[in-house]
Amino acid sequence: MLAPQADRVMALGEWEERWQNDRIGFHQPHVHKMLESNIERVLAGRTGVRFFFPLCGKAVDMKWLADMGHSVVGVEISEKAIKQFFEDNNMTYSEEPVPAIPGAKVFKGSEKNISLYQCDLYNFSSSIGGQFGAIWDRGALVAINPRDREKYAALIISLMAKDCRYLLDTLLYNPELYKGPPFLVPDEQVNSLFGNSCDVERLQSFDSLTDRQRDWGLDYLNEHVHIITPKSI
Repeated sequence: MLAPQADRVMALGEWEERWQNDRIGFHQPHVHKMLESNIERVLAGRTGVRFFFPLCGKAVDMKWLADMGHSVVGVEISEKAIKQFFEDNNMTYSEEPVPAIPGAKVFKGSEKNISLYQCDLYNFSSSIGGQFGAIWDRGALVAINPRDREKYAALIISLMAKDCRYLLDTLLYNPELYKGPPFLVPDEQVNSLFGNSCDVERLQSFDSLTDRQRDWGLDYLNEHVHIITPKSI
């Protein structure tokens, strides 16, 4: 099922180029409805939760959560995306190097508890950012190169605190019709990536096909939302 996409590789430079050229159809100008409708499941009664956003772009979801009193840490390769996030939200920020990652920078919001790291995601670790009580993955697992998924899952698991709630959004479609990204991630693979150390529950499945995906050549597109929690020892 994955064969047509197994060897597809997007270089980091390609993602940066998409931001530079404003080819960012994946960016959503509003809070994602799957985060909104499942926020109570993610918070589980907790306040002041540390949220991690892998490949965060300039997601408005980050400000939405910070406005609720949560703290947000994101990782993004595009400096332009990070600066646009703060500028779009009229937020001032500071910029400083990250000693543990050569060439990396962290941009910190002055008014809200938001820290966005500009670096390769795989250079980020819990020794740099700590562990998190929640993770929101709207476009990361579906965006990374399929061959890197085990490496990605290992990183995410290492960033999960014991009480972490990881909300994951995946896409299902016919990979013969579209080469990605975003890539197809079947439920079986979500289970194989995370099931050994975490409990995986699919919360929702719905039809997400729009004219944009029809233009890609797709005849169906289903979105699945999962909540993944570390197994209690």
